[in-house]
Amino acid sequence: MTKQIKIPATYLRGGTSKGVFFSLLDLPLEAQQPGSARDKLLMRVIGSPDPYAKQIDGMGGATSSTSKTVVVSKSTRDDHDIDYLFGQVSIDKAFVDWSGNCGNLSAAVGPFAIHSGLVDRKRIPENGIAKIRIWQANIQKTIIANVPIIDGEVQELGDFELDGVTFPAAEIAVEFVDPSDNNGSMFPTGNLIDDLEVPNVGVFNATMISAGIPTIFIDANELGLSGAELQDDINSDEAWLEKFELIRAHGAVKMGLIDSIDEAATRQHTPKVAFVSSAKDYVSSSGKPIEANSVDLLARALSMGKLHHAMMGTAAVAIACAASIDGTVVNLAAGGGNRESVTFGHPSGTLKVGAVASQSPNGWTVDKAIMSRSARILMEGWVRVPSDTMK
Repeated sequence: MTKQIKIPATYLRGGTSKGVFFSLLDLPLEAQQPGSARDKLLMRVIGSPDPYAKQIDGMGGATSSTSKTVVVSKSTRDDHDIDYLFGQVSIDKAFVDWSGNCGNLSAAVGPFAIHSGLVDRKRIPENGIAKIRIWQANIQKTIIANVPIIDGEVQELGDFELDGVTFPAAEIAVEFVDPSDNNGSMFPTGNLIDDLEVPNVGVFNATMISAGIPTIFIDANELGLSGAELQDDINSDEAWLEKFELIRAHGAVKMGLIDSIDEAATRQHTPKVAFVSSAKDYVSSSGKPIEANSVDLLARALSMGKLHHAMMGTAAVAIACAASIDGTVVNLAAGGGNRESVTFGHPSGTLKVGAVASQSPNGWTVDKAIMSRSARILMEGWVRVPSDTMK
């Protein structure tokens, strides 16, 4: 009979997501390097693959927002404090997707690193804001987390309210530096809007952007949707989920992220697919009325094959970047023109995001995108997995 091993871990909420956080050097030696051993360990921690799609025998919550893992270490770069690696664990399939970042959990990385002693104490004020410089290893980008500090410790509690999170907490402003793809244009096809042809589904005007996270934006009207849909409206309809997955797969090929449609099944985390519409009245999932005059547009996005209950942080960055450029699907839904920020309505409420875009000889760029999130430690100690997990 095999025994269980225990591994130091912390369970945190970041924004509207939750995940299991590890310090790299606390992982078993064979899992401190990328590869099969690490993937097997993280899947077992979360409780995947689970054919029942419940993750009962693990820490996951059976949604894309809660099937997440984070590995943090002291940075190998002189101008950064920590390195951050994000793993999106598939719920019912045996793989971990390392292709993108989680914007929501990005807000929890700084607090976790401070709490775990991974940040030089000289970088942390006794009272004030600690600017934690994070190297996001998945996408090779810099994130600045502005973490509030009181008496030398992270301030977790406060009165900042975030739609999609029940209780208020302390505000953490998160800056995504140069969020567009350095390997090519922010618009990988070179166009602000493309004709995206999806066999047996339709042809759509789509803005495909690589900023924050690769995202495909389509006007809700073209899909026959209002833009005010809530989770159950989409997630209870298998036909809609199949359509969106086909759109995502064909968009991924057009963006150059994959070579064939078949590859989309092994790259569930990216790209995202989202639909937007002009502002209108609706009632959020909590029963809170959202008035059209309180938002610039409505946005809904799918993550890991399901409509997200709020908005992924990285997709919010994509919304900010696309909205700032006149002529994109997102910008037109917001009313067009030059914009440095937008407030959009999502299934759980509203969110304000900001970005300033400029055009260079190499295409559109964004220096920085900003949004506010909060984070809180939920549990700390050890997770346990069978000792033969990594074999």
